[in-house]
Amino acid sequence: MKMPPSHAPCYQLGKPPVTGVGLNLSIEQLEQQLAGPVATLVFDDAGARSLGDLLNGLADTEFSKENLEVLLADEAAPEDWRVGEALAEHYLSEHQDCFFPWPDGRDERKRGSSLPGADLVGFENHAGRERFAFGEVKTSSHADNPPGVVYGRHGLKQQMEDLRNRREIRDGLVRYLGHRAGGAAWLSRYKTAATTYLNNTCDVHLFGILVRDVPPHKDDLRVRVGALAIGCPDTMTIDLIALYLPLGSIANLPAKVVASRQRGGEA
Repeated sequence: MKMPPSHAPCYQLGKPPVTGVGLNLSIEQLEQQLAGPVATLVFDDAGARSLGDLLNGLADTEFSKENLEVLLADEAAPEDWRVGEALAEHYLSEHQDCFFPWPDGRDERKRGSSLPGADLVGFENHAGRERFAFGEVKTSSHADNPPGVVYGRHGLKQQMEDLRNRREIRDGLVRYLGHRAGGAAWLSRYKTAATTYLNNTCDVHLFGILVRDVPPHKDDLRVRVGALAIGCPDTMTIDLIALYLPLGSIANLPAKVVASRQRGGEA
């Protein structure tokens, strides 16, 4: 696991193919990310541009143009877990050679729904080698180590075990992305990753990410690193990451990311 200079490691656990790391994010780093790349992900600027290009020629009156602006300007406060996912995606994109081309928000039928399957579905390109990357993200201020979001039917523990053990779940994610790849700029990346996967369906990179705003503690990840290492296929890589934000900051994430957008990118 690469250790980026912009995130201070507070602990490291395990050894390949299953490792864990706790990373501190300073107030300055958090503010900078919320005002820029994280806001871009939360509000899916790329998707809005694409949809605007598609619909722009259809708005031929002042009234219809106003309606189009409202349709595209979706800047209502997101859920805190949505901002947590964007923070996780930004980290993996910047520091783990990952690319997640299709935000799951584009598949929602209504605002705020949480879709089944991995939160992040995309690719990892490391040293010129392309393979699929799947990530699960949980955001929690719970004081316990680990927090309650690790446990239960939809907890991080079960989700990571399912991704590791159940080929049908990984197959479903490969199909999910494939249905959206036709004509996309990233089609060639999909084909290359799919070639890797078809040769070995365990040759993927799995990420389990906790976004926290409590003091760092290795018990957030320690047991899970050990458990996931038992029987892990040699060709599979599993990284568990705890991103520690400033204390008590999760509750303010939605308001901060909206404010940064309304102020033109200044949190």
